Amino acid sequence: MSGHSKWSTIKHKKAQTDARRGKLFSKLIREITAAARAGGGDISANPRLRTAVDVAKAANMPNDNIDRALKRGTGELPGVTYEEVTYEAYAPAGVALVIEVLTDNKNRTLGEIKHILTRHNSSLGGAGSVAWQFKSYGIIHLSADKYPEEQVLDMALEAGAEDFRRDGEIYEVRTEVSQFAAVKDALDKAGAEILNAELTQIPQNTVSLGERDAAKLLKLVDALEDQDDVQNVYANFDISEEVMEKLAAGA
Repeated sequence: MSGHSKWSTIKHKKAQTDARRGKLFSKLIREITAAARAGGGDISANPRLRTAVDVAKAANMPNDNIDRALKRGTGELPGVTYEEVTYEAYAPAGVALVIEVLTDNKNRTLGEIKHILTRHNSSLGGAGSVAWQFKSYGIIHLSADKYPEEQVLDMALEAGAEDFRRDGEIYEVRTEVSQFAAVKDALDKAGAEILNAELTQIPQNTVSLGERDAAKLLKLVDALEDQDDVQNVYANFDISEEVMEKLAAGA
């Protein structure tokens, strides 16, 4: 659930997150509830909710769990009220972090996040200290093995995408947040097999990391994402395929 730009890093993080399915379900339930509370329970009119439900279904969450979370958000069922908080932090190697949280106890969560950051030689920043380095986008990934580049480019641009690029075996389609649902629908209707689709924060500039710093930063992101209240961690680092392969070999 992190917002790194490289698909290799997304795969690395996703594999680790999927191994903690119970924790993943808990985070998705919170996101569905918060999205429904913030934008209403109509999936067709609430892109954030629709994305959360799509991710939950892709993770094989039972429909009953999804329905209960949605109804808690709309008030049809009683439930815990979660507050949305964003923390900004400085990490080693000049890396900036944006940490999105859904919590029912801000003091507890803040203390735990501070503890994690301190253990990894990082620290909290003030509001606005690093968030300016990131911009919200919709991101959709397709397999480069299944579609000619020109075909995907035509589909993406016709659907209203802002940008299109290839990253190894993956096509990345980038959209404005307001166009995310429409572009995803258009790609679905065109028969494209979508591997991953999410609303995320993309860094405007990145810090390239060597093997040692990459290992440290991924451990920090792991620790933050393992905290129950943390929903998303976005970082402005970039890890090359070569470094990722070395890290995977040493795992």
